[in-house]
Amino acid sequence: MIQILKTPEDLRHYAAQLHAQNKTLGFVPTMGALHDGHLTLARTALGQCDECLVSIFVNPKQFAPHEDFDRYPRQLDQDATLLESAGVGAIFAPEVEIMYPSDFQTMVTVGEISKPLEGEFRPSHFAGVSTVVARLLLLVGAHKAFFGEKDYQQLQVIQQMVKDLAIPTEIIGVPIVRETSGLALSSRNAYLSAQERPIADQLNKILHNMASEFQSGTAIPDIEQNAQQKLQDLGFGKVDYITIRDAQTLLPPTEDTTQYRILAAAFLGKTRLIDNIGI
Repeated sequence: MIQILKTPEDLRHYAAQLHAQNKTLGFVPTMGALHDGHLTLARTALGQCDECLVSIFVNPKQFAPHEDFDRYPRQLDQDATLLESAGVGAIFAPEVEIMYPSDFQTMVTVGEISKPLEGEFRPSHFAGVSTVVARLLLLVGAHKAFFGEKDYQQLQVIQQMVKDLAIPTEIIGVPIVRETSGLALSSRNAYLSAQERPIADQLNKILHNMASEFQSGTAIPDIEQNAQQKLQDLGFGKVDYITIRDAQTLLPPTEDTTQYRILAAAFLGKTRLIDNIGI
């Protein structure tokens, strides 16, 4: 039966048991409301490590006051059943006061890679992400940690943080898991209405159209402007960004750029969808 760990002491006991058996540990941090994307991360971890630990913690520090912290889905029992069926041995599901005691004072910020895109529209987001991930990595002490490429900028931020702070956990990026329509799996997809679902499916198709236009030599500003207009014509509301960037810096491409990434974040009704593809 899957173990539910609640405290750092529980984690230390669990890790000590694995260490005594010379087992390697893979770690998948999540906010719960699990879908097949999360389960793919867990299965990937189990393919590379002897055991997998998944954390489930809705992190208040990465939500701005106007965002969806209070309504973010919480379903620990259902998540535990899914993880157990995937072969996961343990869940770390701490309360907020465990992760952030009353005297907690430290925030972790990562520099340039956190500033564009999400950093422009959610200025406090990555400090919250970096802080919780750093704390989790240090508490868990896993050999490897697995993150989905759907949150592409987040993956870059975490890789930079782990490098800078010499945290001894290898960060592994895992390709996006999608529905057959191409829509990237996300816990927030549950917010979409029946009428919004087919519209949401068009987001990834527009990204692929942008890639085709780029490869045919169309100017980047024209590609971006056309894509934004297409989203708005479909019924998307506020478009935070839909853009072609340098895959390493996430800044506008220069003559030195060798790898490109198309990234988008836009609201459909009250749901903020994000997606990205490489070129």
